[in-house]
Amino acid sequence: MPAIRRLAALVAVVAATASACAHPSPLLRPDKAERGTAPDTFAVRFETSKGPVLIEFYRAWAPRGVDRVYFLAQNGFYDETRFFRVIPRFVAQWGASGDTKVNAVWERRVIPDDPLKVSNGRGTVAFAHAGKNTRTTQLFVNLANNARLDSRGFTPIGRVVDGLNRVDALYGGYGDGPPSGKGPDQDRMAAEGNDYLIKYYPRLDYVREATIVRESRQGGR
Repeated sequence: MPAIRRLAALVAVVAATASACAHPSPLLRPDKAERGTAPDTFAVRFETSKGPVLIEFYRAWAPRGVDRVYFLAQNGFYDETRFFRVIPRFVAQWGASGDTKVNAVWERRVIPDDPLKVSNGRGTVAFAHAGKNTRTTQLFVNLANNARLDSRGFTPIGRVVDGLNRVDALYGGYGDGPPSGKGPDQDRMAAEGNDYLIKYYPRLDYVREATIVRESRQGGR
């Protein structure tokens, strides 16, 4: 009987592997999957290690950015992502995949900028970027009134509507990344994923799961 059970388990693993190969994750094949537009508004509950945080996204604010977040949230991209850059009274940044294969796909999938319609006030959420038209997946919450970011191409796409106090409480003891600080190195994050962050930055808070909990196509904000 033990041998039969082992054989059955092996068959199940092979079947699951074959199914995964036949139906790869949309996160690994976005060219065929990332189509359509997001609802006018939708909310995502980020279940974090500090508790739930609810963020609403508004397509009227930034359609390209909101479409991107909608697809990523639908397909579990933000699950197990670390808040790797938390600067108290400034920003809390997350959204680099802990899976190196997924990260390799998405770090090249840039989207055009959206024009600024809302200032970077406390609680608003925007994409991080490395210059003009370089947004991919990383987001940040403004922990203060950061209107000085408005002229630098950081366009808010939504805002925290519940749990901002939990975002304030995210661990920020590691500081900024190199070269200005000793926090996580994004090049190593891309190469090593969550293994690197868990080993060297074990106190980082993280998203356990991100779930779309409501949406509306009856008009944007």
